[in-house]
Amino acid sequence: MKAAERQLRIQELLAGQEFVDIETLCRLLQASESTVRRDLTELEKGGVLRRVHGGALSLQSRDDLLDFNRQSVQRREEKQLIGKAAAGLVEDEQTLILDGGSTVAEVARNLMGRRLQIVTNSLPIAEIFSESRTVELTLTGGYLYPRLRILLGPFCERMLASVSADVLIMGIGGITESGLSNNNSLIVHSECQMINVSRKVIIVADHTKFGRKALVHLAPLEAANVIVTDAGIAPEFEELIRIRGIELVIAS
Repeated sequence: MKAAERQLRIQELLAGQEFVDIETLCRLLQASESTVRRDLTELEKGGVLRRVHGGALSLQSRDDLLDFNRQSVQRREEKQLIGKAAAGLVEDEQTLILDGGSTVAEVARNLMGRRLQIVTNSLPIAEIFSESRTVELTLTGGYLYPRLRILLGPFCERMLASVSADVLIMGIGGITESGLSNNNSLIVHSECQMINVSRKVIIVADHTKFGRKALVHLAPLEAANVIVTDAGIAPEFEELIRIRGIELVIAS
């Protein structure tokens, strides 16, 4: 593969995720580490990315990754299918934690009319249930991240530490063999607390999240009890999830 082709492929990868590591690039490009590092240097000069320890950080996709409205229109059909399938795993009268993010918001829309207790740090999800007569809704409080419209920080984490949930439904920035990751350290801190207080963890993620390693590591893959995705998931990731003993639900 010529340098121009490799660099185009790197740009394509970073168009859909914030961070990509050197090891992944070497494997996907079938190139040596020194060759990949030269490519990253050239792309950094062009303002496409910033080299960081262990890989590269996109300078072009961050707005999309950290903006709820932009996320909501991306892969909408897949997210709607995932939302319906994940909602079908929820039982009436359960206590749920619903993480922020556009895919979890699709789950929320499919839970309308159900008798549930819901805790969330997401303003869009709170708005979905704002007039519900069957859902008891609790907002976490905390610092408002305006573009993602989620509540984060110490106040949010302390509130989460005080609850106990039957099920956590959570979106994610990346899923690899090494685990779950996301695009912001504040988000990860809150999500760690959500995992800690939940008896069952359901990850909702479209197929493009597999093979990505987002900026901040969140948890090992086994932290998830169930992963709900769409039919575009690659066979190697489908096999990986089943080998790890995690239930895989493919929405269709």
